[in-house]
Order: sequence, then C-alpha cells, then structure tokens
Amino acid sequence: MKEKVYLTRTSRDGDYSVNSLRNIIESKNLFDFISEMDMVAIKTHFGEKKELGYLKPPFIRMIGELVKEKKAKPFLTETTALYKGRRNNAVDHIELANDHGFGYDNTGLPIVMSDGLFGDEETEIDIPGKIQSKVKIASMLEKIQAMIIISHFTGHMLAGFGAALKNMGMGCSSRKGKMQQHSSVKPRIKKPKCTKCELCVKWCPESAIAMEEDSAVIDQARCIGCGQCLAVCRFDAVRYNWGASQEEVQKNIVEHAWGVARANENKILYINSLLNISKDCDCMLTYENISPDIGILISNDPVAIDAASIDLVEKESGKRLSEIAHNINYRIQIDYAKEIGFGNPDYELIETT
Repeated sequence: MKEKVYLTRTSRDGDYSVNSLRNIIESKNLFDFISEMDMVAIKTHFGEKKELGYLKPPFIRMIGELVKEKKAKPFLTETTALYKGRRNNAVDHIELANDHGFGYDNTGLPIVMSDGLFGDEETEIDIPGKIQSKVKIASMLEKIQAMIIISHFTGHMLAGFGAALKNMGMGCSSRKGKMQQHSSVKPRIKKPKCTKCELCVKWCPESAIAMEEDSAVIDQARCIGCGQCLAVCRFDAVRYNWGASQEEVQKNIVEHAWGVARANENKILYINSLLNISKDCDCMLTYENISPDIGILISNDPVAIDAASIDLVEKESGKRLSEIAHNINYRIQIDYAKEIGFGNPDYELIETT
C-alpha cells in the first residue's frame, strides 16, 4: 500500500503559505493523532544564520495553535550539536533560537531542549537493526506523547540529503548517538590549542583525560567516544576524525531515526519544507540554491516524505540530486530504511490548494 504524501505549492513567506499549510492539516484531519493533554514536541531546526532556509516562525506558530486547539501542550524542541558554535549547549542554542525569531512572543511556544544542558541526557531504545541493536536518543523524547517533525530539505555532504530521516536520526539523538553516527575514531587533543583549563578532565565520565605538562591527553583505551570533551572545550582543542564512510553514516542515521519512531509509535507527523533549497544543510554558514521553490509536504511516514522530496527536487531542477548537491549515493537512506523494514518509500503524491 502506498503512503499518502500531501503537497501544497507555496512561496517562502507570507500569510498565503501559512494558510495553505493550515488548510491541509485541517481538511485532512492530520492532527487526529494528538489527544487532549498530550505533551507534543515540535522538532525543528533554528538555523545557523538568520537568513537561511529553516522553516520560519509564522509556520511554527500556526502549527502550535492547531495543537492547542486539540487541548494538548505543544513546545519547541531541539538537541545540541557536536561541532563548535552557538548550538553545542542548551543556553547558547536557546539564545540563538530567540535571535532567529523563535522566542515565545513570535511562536507562542516555549523551547525545551530534549537532551539537557550539554546533550548528554539520553535513553536507549531497542531496535532490530543490522548495525545497532540499541540507539541512544534524547531522553525527553521517550516521555512525550506525540511529535511533529519539521524539516527543511537540503543537500548534505555525508548524507546526500537532509530531511525527515536526518532530522530524526541525527537531530533527535543524544551526544553519544551523534558520535556513533559521525565518528570512526575517538578524540584526541590538539596540543597547541589546549589552555590546560581542565574542564575536559572534570567532565569526562570515564576519567579518560589527564592533564600533562603541555596539554590534556586522552587515554584511548578508556575513552568511550561520548563527546563530552568536545562539548565543554571552548578553545577548539578537541579533534575528531569524521571519516566514517558515507554509507555507514547514512545507515546509522536511519537506525537512529527508527529508534525515535519506535519511542513514539504512530504518534509522529512529518512536515518537509521544499523552499529555499540549499546545497548544504542549515548547519553551514554559507548558502547555495540548487532548486526552484516547490512547497511543503506532509505525511505520516518519514521514508515516504523523503522519497517524495527527492523526486520533486529532481523533477523541478531537471537534474539528479548528485549533480546539483554532492556527488555521492544519496538514496542510501531510503533504500536502507526499506531493507530493514522501517517506513515505506512507495507513496501517493496528493496536491492540494
């Protein structure tokens, strides 16, 4: 059976776009999975630079209002990033969200980080995966009653593309979960940049870091690759080899996304924005457009909505995604999800007005 994927062709901003999305949700009863008093996490991406392609606050506000009409309790959520910047701890991340217009005044929604102050609050979810039997996701996501995953479709240098699956798999994982997906080796200290502040020593959960005369040193035998040192170091002194193969990264993303889905069985709706489509993900500081604006997709299946997103971008641009973004096998996420029995790539596209 094919999964339904709804498409509204909209522009980037303005009341018309917001109302088009509202009309689909209401006319198709897409929020019927939400019950009274449910805690509903609205997972999105607050962007790295203010002007780039994440779905803007007016859309988020409307979605929150519709959830409140169900007498449920919606809130915005995100997790911390591994890399340096304003998204690698909860305090800076929430400040960035406010700077980009996602504060309560604009959205009517509080922001609650799913993985705690430093990204280390996690829970393990059992999955029948081929790589992992357990995946580590943000702890709060096992406690909620429903989710809405809002993703901006982009190209991606490792995953081929980023949309619902990546927003779940990478974006809903704890720090250890992200490390599992990204890194093929354990961290090392860049001695010239180490200031010997000892924060990494203090925060290492396995006491694997010691301070020597010139810098901190990581005991590779004791290190568990949790990423705590990367989170607390303010001086870019922790180095990782991000050399995991593209295929390995994509398959790990899918398995972690499956864990998020299993933690919230049949209680997630997926929204993909195919507007302002860029070569690289919204974590990057640069922007290069690769496709005309298309619109917004909604589905109950993350694999179907991502498969439809790829097809639409390729149709509108007239080129394969590997020609306009990064020259890698970008369908691994879709094909692997089908292989392990997670989601359904066969979809019926339903255009609405």
